[in-house]
Amino acid sequence: MRPDSLAVIGLGAIGGSLAWQARLAGIEVVTGYSSQRSEGVLAAKAGALTHIEDSPERAVRQAQFVVLATPPAATLELLERIRPHLAPGAFVSDVCSVKRAVIERARETGLSAQFAGAHPLAGTHESGWAAARPDRLKGAVVYVCPTGTAEGDIAARAVMGFWREVLGAEPVLIDAEAHDRQLAWTSHLPQAVASALSSALARHTSTGVSFGSGARDTTRLAGSSPEMWSEIFLQNSRPVQEALKGMEFVLAELRRCLAENDEAGLRTILSEAKAFRGLLDRSGNTDSPRGGSSSSRSPLG
Repeated sequence: MRPDSLAVIGLGAIGGSLAWQARLAGIEVVTGYSSQRSEGVLAAKAGALTHIEDSPERAVRQAQFVVLATPPAATLELLERIRPHLAPGAFVSDVCSVKRAVIERARETGLSAQFAGAHPLAGTHESGWAAARPDRLKGAVVYVCPTGTAEGDIAARAVMGFWREVLGAEPVLIDAEAHDRQLAWTSHLPQAVASALSSALARHTSTGVSFGSGARDTTRLAGSSPEMWSEIFLQNSRPVQEALKGMEFVLAELRRCLAENDEAGLRTILSEAKAFRGLLDRSGNTDSPRGGSSSSRSPLG
């Protein structure tokens, strides 16, 4: 799908990049709304927007395609707010990294035939318009989650077409619950571990202590928005808890090796970790689809 008019609610790293890239791809009308009007002004000055509106309701009225680029709680609220103001036949999507709750809310608000969730794997720990880039989404894997109805398949096809044709991304169809289980391990667990490590260092190191590149590299994600990530963790609580249990098992095994002077066991853990990191480096893929028809490339495409 290549709409003539696009509305983007939220102009941060993903929403701002999406609007910017859509304009550069030739979308004639790109309307934006941000709760921080200064972000809308900056986006318009950069050429990412043709119009700025002062409310989400006004922003979506004439748009053929609407993207909610807001944190999870705001996205759930916006689905209800914008529903009466959508143009006839408009399609709606989002960019949240949790999908089950969003899909459920879309069904509850009567948007099953118009909505398909999306999650581009192009995030950053930075936030706001300052983190937007005109090429951030090009080539990114984008998970697309249908509402599970026959009409919803049409919406999923439209959303996948938008990401592929307008933004040059690689859409992949996946069930919402399968998405949330997978992201608990590949995205949410790394964020939780980085934040926990940073918190532990803050509690147990003295003021003025110098840290090397290892600490900086492994705590980079801890610089992400606490407000956004608390919402993500709570909305995907059970899968994240399961992932944390897996992490706790490995930490316990590492602690046991140290307590028992088990050099062979220690080397096994470290070698496994090194091999996995090498696999990531070679593949260049931070979160590729894994196994099963639920995460395969879509026949809708």
